[in-house]
Amino acid sequence: MSSLNTLAAARRRTGAATWSERLAHLPRDTRDTLFHLLVVAWTAAPHALHLPTWCSAMAAALLAWRARLALTGGALPSRWLVSALLALAAGLTLWSERTLLGREAGITMLVVLMALKTLELRARRDALVVFFLGFFLVLTHFLYSQSLGTGLWMLVAVWGLLTALTLAHMPVGRPPLWRAGAVAARAAALGVPAMVLLFALFPRIGPLWGLPQDAMGRTGLSGSLRLGGVASIAEDDSVALRLRFFGAAPPPEALYFRGPVLGAFDGREWTRGHSTFAPALQPPLQLTLAGTPLRYEMTIEPSRLPLLPLLEMTPDQADAAPALPGFHVQQRADGQWQLDRPLHERVRLQASAWLQHGHGPREPVLGLRDFVALPPGANPRTLQWAADLRRRPDLRDADARTLAAAVLQHIGRGGYTYTLEPGTYGIDNESQAIDEFWLDRKLGFCEHFASAFVVVMRALDVPARIVTGYQGVDAEPQDGWYVVRQRNAHAWAEIWQPGVGWQRVDPTAAVAPDRVQRGRSLAPPPGLVAGAVNRLDPALAARLRNAWEKLNNRWNQWVLNYSRGQQFDLLRGLGFEAPTWQDLAKLLIGVVSALALAGAGWAWWDRRRQDPWQRLQQQVLRRLQACGVAVLPHHPPRERAARLRAARGPAGEAAAKLLDELDSRRYGGPALAMSFRPWWRAFRAALRPLQA
Repeated sequence: MSSLNTLAAARRRTGAATWSERLAHLPRDTRDTLFHLLVVAWTAAPHALHLPTWCSAMAAALLAWRARLALTGGALPSRWLVSALLALAAGLTLWSERTLLGREAGITMLVVLMALKTLELRARRDALVVFFLGFFLVLTHFLYSQSLGTGLWMLVAVWGLLTALTLAHMPVGRPPLWRAGAVAARAAALGVPAMVLLFALFPRIGPLWGLPQDAMGRTGLSGSLRLGGVASIAEDDSVALRLRFFGAAPPPEALYFRGPVLGAFDGREWTRGHSTFAPALQPPLQLTLAGTPLRYEMTIEPSRLPLLPLLEMTPDQADAAPALPGFHVQQRADGQWQLDRPLHERVRLQASAWLQHGHGPREPVLGLRDFVALPPGANPRTLQWAADLRRRPDLRDADARTLAAAVLQHIGRGGYTYTLEPGTYGIDNESQAIDEFWLDRKLGFCEHFASAFVVVMRALDVPARIVTGYQGVDAEPQDGWYVVRQRNAHAWAEIWQPGVGWQRVDPTAAVAPDRVQRGRSLAPPPGLVAGAVNRLDPALAARLRNAWEKLNNRWNQWVLNYSRGQQFDLLRGLGFEAPTWQDLAKLLIGVVSALALAGAGWAWWDRRRQDPWQRLQQQVLRRLQACGVAVLPHHPPRERAARLRAARGPAGEAAAKLLDELDSRRYGGPALAMSFRPWWRAFRAALRPLQA
């Protein structure tokens, strides 16, 4: 058995050596082409998450085809075949995107064009086209994501493209890849100071890569609610917002982030709806604040909704309301913070919240009747259950708070289960989905309990509505910031009681108290890799994720959230008392001009520094001509030595020997060292008698 294992190991070593030797002995053109194709694949790979499947498959097939041609030395396809493939790609793009214009169609065609162009790598100019298409493709990734992971991936892509570009401009021979990579890394490093200065001073005009019609980031919240909608959001572990407190952090059960308030129900879906009463008859906000305000700072990820999910209750008061330059922000009568347009960029703001608060009218107004309306014929069994509850002797004259407590008691003792996978309700009849949940299956997520609770309370003639948003945070802060994830999306209820106003009631707390009291939301099963890591070390996955999100948070705060206000703060630090856009423009122009002059000076110095042989030959030429020797610029050192002997005889022998030595070292032996100073000093000394 041991001999068989030894033989197998030897075969593996032989195969590995053979494969490495084959790679090492590839012709330079083949090696450079394969490296170039690898860089193109690396650059285009992240787009596979966004583009049609056919585009990724076609690009991969074209790159594999080109790699096979490079390895076998096959002929490149004709231009007619490439043109036919281009027409096919355009047709598929038109079929999948319904247009050849716009972001998705443009990026789809760009990926295919890059792959097709590799089939035309017949000359250096073809390679240069692919290089610059690659640099442009790098930029398109930031139309989808500006995360730290995307930045690191594209950093490697840029380095690979610069390395391939360096290889294309290297002289004949077989320069190793590591040398070209080192040259590319040095070139990129030289550009870092200019990049940092331009980043700090370039005007912040909206999102750098965002397009008006594109909300690349998203929040799990929606402007409406159907049963199962929030449960699907709970499978998303991405970050919705981050916040930190200027003081002690409140307990998780106090952290409710208010989003859309939904008061209209058609039997299937909850929406904001429109009041049937005049504005003067609708319930006003009427905030009553108590206790100490809680000052906090929040970073909100991009959203598809025009709202700010702020901590309840953040009032519209001086030094408490959020300030968001570039947006029109207002607080609605239902307490939601409204924007004039969707939040297409990550924003950071500061505000103050009063966790002890009351809101809404204390006395009845006609507009409250909108919040007891129910669609006719929907969920008849639930309405009958509510009528039976109301006929109980202890509840006939009960107020809203007592009735709510009775319904919550039923939830806690009625055999209900809080689950992420309750199944689909209302398959046969959507208008009876609440009946099916409340009386039959009793399996649900937060929106099931909130929806059923509000329907029951309205059937009891108590004004009620649904509030969606986020509840709770991660248990441990990251770098001082608490993380609210999409899986923290939540739905709760509000009921109205005379003399009190609107009161928050969270039916989920009756069946799953850990969800509210500790912020422990349900999570989907981990994937293959995460599951393997969890089995090896249950705490390792959490530590790795926390470390990565800490880096992401710093990236967001220091880079993505670098704003116009911070630019002006920088100008104040540089001595501008009241900085303006004009000051910023003047400073930017001055910096760009200084960088251009520095670059020109560097190019001039680098040109002289990098060709000492030519500089030495010019100096030798001038000295020999000054001594009366007829030499020309194209003469090599041996020709100049011969002409020196012919012109000056034995007196010039010492200098002629030095020229022969220089010729021998340059052309006949090892390359001359970069420093010519010792030889030049000896040559000048040998020429002094001739000059005298």
